[in-house]
Amino acid sequence: MATKAIVGEKVGMTQVWDEDNRVVPVTVLRVTPCRVVQVKTPETDGYSAIQVTLGVKDANKLTQPEAGHFAKAGVDAGRKLVELRLDDVSEYTVGQEISADILGQGEKVDVTAVSRGKGFAGAMKRHGFGGAPASHGAHRVHRKPGSVGQCATPSRVFKGKKLPGRMGNDKVTTLNLEIVKSDSEAEILLVKGSVPGARGEEVTNSFLVSRLCRLVQRGSTPVVGGVDVDAHLGDEVHEHLHASVRRGDVQRGGPAGVPGVDAHEVDLVLLDARQK
Repeated sequence: MATKAIVGEKVGMTQVWDEDNRVVPVTVLRVTPCRVVQVKTPETDGYSAIQVTLGVKDANKLTQPEAGHFAKAGVDAGRKLVELRLDDVSEYTVGQEISADILGQGEKVDVTAVSRGKGFAGAMKRHGFGGAPASHGAHRVHRKPGSVGQCATPSRVFKGKKLPGRMGNDKVTTLNLEIVKSDSEAEILLVKGSVPGARGEEVTNSFLVSRLCRLVQRGSTPVVGGVDVDAHLGDEVHEHLHASVRRGDVQRGGPAGVPGVDAHEVDLVLLDARQK
């Protein structure tokens, strides 16, 4: 789970040049300061999170519950409330402002947003099917999904079958993007690579503790967020490793696994975590 997070707005994409004069594609995110409205703790709410608001909204346009919520916190009303799940909220207080400088250059983040809606799409576009043959007896079935089930038994199509349907407009998270530049005065973040969503879409940037798993397995820097991985390969890392395996972030071997890591290395890391 994240140790720090912030909400921004996607402006668009551009490019910058690094120290070696190489072109780096970046996504520009407008990050206006967020105000903490509520701090949630395991003792009172059952989990750790902070609720933030961004922007400004006319008090006359608030419902009574919204007005009471902002008045209780003593925070100016914003146009939207966003909850950010964090491991530790002890450093946050109600009324505190969070700006772009919470994330520094070179840090790795996970970016979450709602992807662009693409409407009703066919099986080839939606699932990457290759399509039927283009000749030799194929009669207007070039982009059809093909056979979808059996005959009298079971006389139905199983749920979850890859078929045409609505595509996009889903919550998507892009992992392990690098912060190229953080400018709190200009209220922008430059993130290397592409970010889900259309221009103007609100995105959430999270610096994750679960990055420990990927750093351990990829043999990268052993210090993440002030935690020495080699010295603290204990229950917390063990839990994150298994969570990554369950989510599919780490797969046991084969071309679909993590680049540069085979099944044997993953098993060794998991075994070492169990022993410690």
